Amino acid sequence: MSIDVEKVLDEKMKKSLTVLKEELNTVRAGRANPALLDKVMVDYYGSPTPLKNISNISIPDPRSIMISPFDPKSIHDIEKAINVANLGINPSNDGKAIRLVIPAVTEDRRKELTKTVKKLGEDVKVAIRNERRYANDELKKQEKNGELTEDDLKKAIDGIQKKTDKALRDIDVIIAEKEKEIMEV
Repeated sequence: MSIDVEKVLDEKMKKSLTVLKEELNTVRAGRANPALLDKVMVDYYGSPTPLKNISNISIPDPRSIMISPFDPKSIHDIEKAINVANLGINPSNDGKAIRLVIPAVTEDRRKELTKTVKKLGEDVKVAIRNERRYANDELKKQEKNGELTEDDLKKAIDGIQKKTDKALRDIDVIIAEKEKEIMEV
C-alpha cells in the first residue's frame, strides 16, 4: 500500500517541478525566448487559440522575437492578443510578420525579477512540503488500519523525506540557474 502513496507523491512532485519550470520560462530576463509567448491566446475565428498553434515563432537575434502567422489575415488578432497578454513589449507589424523587440532590463528590475523567482520557488517548496505531509498522513492511516507494520511505516516515511529533500534541492538548482540568467548583462 505504501508504494501507491509514494507513486502519487512522485507524480505530484514531478508536476510541481514542471509547473515551476513553465512559470520561470514566462519571466522575462532581457533575452528573447519563445516561451514568453506560451500563454498568449489569440481570438482566432472566434475561438481562443495558443499563438504557437497559428504562427511560426523564431528568434532572429538575441533581443527580438519574430512571429510569422500561417494566415496573414490573423496578424491584427495576434497583435491584439500580445497587447492583451501584458508582456510589457510592444509588437511592431510590417503586414507579414510581427517583431517583438525585448528591451534591456535595468539593474533594479533584475533584482525585482530575482525576488519574484525566489518567491515562485518558495511557493513550490511549500506545495511539496504539503504533499509530504499528506503522504505521511496517508501512511499513518494505513498503519493504524493494520495495512502497514510500524517498521514499514518508518521506512516509508524515511523514503518520503529523502524524496522531498531531493525535490527541494532540485528547486534550489532551478532557481539558482534562473537567477544567474536574469543577472547576466
